[in-house]
Amino acid sequence: MRLKDDIKQEALFEATVATVNEIGFAASSVSKIAKAAKVSPATLYVYHKNKEELLIHCYVRIKQIMGQLLLEDFDEAEPIRDCLKHLWMKTFAFAQAHGAYFQYIEQFSNSPYKERVNAAEVESYFAPLFRVMDRGIEQKIIKNVSYDILAAFIFYPATALANPRLCNDFELIPENIEGAFNLAWDAVKR
Repeated sequence: MRLKDDIKQEALFEATVATVNEIGFAASSVSKIAKAAKVSPATLYVYHKNKEELLIHCYVRIKQIMGQLLLEDFDEAEPIRDCLKHLWMKTFAFAQAHGAYFQYIEQFSNSPYKERVNAAEVESYFAPLFRVMDRGIEQKIIKNVSYDILAAFIFYPATALANPRLCNDFELIPENIEGAFNLAWDAVKR
């Protein structure tokens, strides 16, 4: 039995994201991913049962990384607006800095693989956000709608504006970013 190597595992993760972003899920074969990672195709099977498991693992890992970075320096005891602004700004920054991860998430979310993800695991990476939204709803500060609707109006604008493929004319200056958050806030506040 071969031992796992963190460097090879990281190389497979990054190669999977890059390969899928370049040629899509269907065309991304184990051999193409392994070649991009500079490992043998057999190495992939040391870490994952098959390509499907690898693709799912990459999505969950990106969500985990995203959750850790968004919640860095986060204090859920702050006022609701401040909490959501903190998370919005972190989402914006993460989307800017990790465009490839967001491209992968976007493709993955529109694929049949999405249904095979352990949603509870992914949601656990964002638990403080859900608690803040619950508190905002309970205190009648934000609208009493589903998390999906709240996320669509708060966080999806940040990821769209930070994505130069979608909004290449958006000037990344503090005034525009602040204005965009204010519009998102206006959409969800009561």
